[in-house]
Amino acid sequence: GAGAEVEPASATSTDLLAGRFRWVAGGPLVEPLQRPGDQLYSVKDPSLVRFQDRWHLFCTVRGKRRSHQIEYFSFKRWAEAGRDRRRLLAMHKGFFCAPQVFYFRPQRRWYLICQASDKSWEPEYGAAYATTRDIADPDSWSPLAPLGHRRADGKAGLDFWVICDAQRAHLFFTTLDGRMWREETSLDAFPRGWSAPSLAIRGDIFEAGHVYRLKGMEKYLAVVEAQGGYGWRYYKAYLAGQLDGTWTPLAASREQCFASMKNTRFRGPRWTDCISHGELIRAGYDQRLEVDPGNLRFVFQGVTDARRRGKKYGEIPWRLGMLEAE
Repeated sequence: GAGAEVEPASATSTDLLAGRFRWVAGGPLVEPLQRPGDQLYSVKDPSLVRFQDRWHLFCTVRGKRRSHQIEYFSFKRWAEAGRDRRRLLAMHKGFFCAPQVFYFRPQRRWYLICQASDKSWEPEYGAAYATTRDIADPDSWSPLAPLGHRRADGKAGLDFWVICDAQRAHLFFTTLDGRMWREETSLDAFPRGWSAPSLAIRGDIFEAGHVYRLKGMEKYLAVVEAQGGYGWRYYKAYLAGQLDGTWTPLAASREQCFASMKNTRFRGPRWTDCISHGELIRAGYDQRLEVDPGNLRFVFQGVTDARRRGKKYGEIPWRLGMLEAE
């Protein structure tokens, strides 16, 4: 369970370090909620933490009237996910999406990191953040403010992701050209003071690069979405000894990948033909982003080829589901 100090089983560690991943998928867990005044197409880009015996889930909602916004809801058990009150966050009036949420212990504050744009910002688009002392109160978030990160080769990037070690905060993002970048700042200066970007990973990767610390292993795992594997979208994995270290391919090919239709089986009917923009369930909720290597679970967005065929990208009917390691 969350917060338990469990050493991973050696068999699990061996499989993980050999890049051998196998998953089982249940049915879809969260569907878009229809609201008055807008046609909502999808729920996507999940980020979640377990805190005070509840799951707190944040996700992008794509709609007809308002193209991108972020929704929040909480629940005790996965069977109840999205059944209770769901709230569209009021921290921003314009475009904002692709949330990441964590508790930043040095400031005793929750952070939500996302991509956003605002006419008053210079530059108008980029990584943004909001903070709160109370994750359970969706009205308590501060208004979004730009993170002030640097551009990589003139590109703003997307799917911004923050993870901290003992000294520094690291910001990862992709630029849709096979490159993932990293910037850093001190824990004292966070969320300001970002360094020039350095190249972290170059490969056949696309977006949604998310980085975690493997609990009890002194290693970091990066999972990054790619295109055109077994499924339209799928996930690759890379490993590093430290966040500013060299990322080595772990399961980073079409045939041996982190998660795709090749290494996923379904408990019930097959409701997705791809694995897209996912988040590993963490062992804690703070800025270290630790995951238990012996209990990997991946919450992702999925859709069948039939349901996305002929639709504009923004109208694809994504739903959220979960992969569990087997």
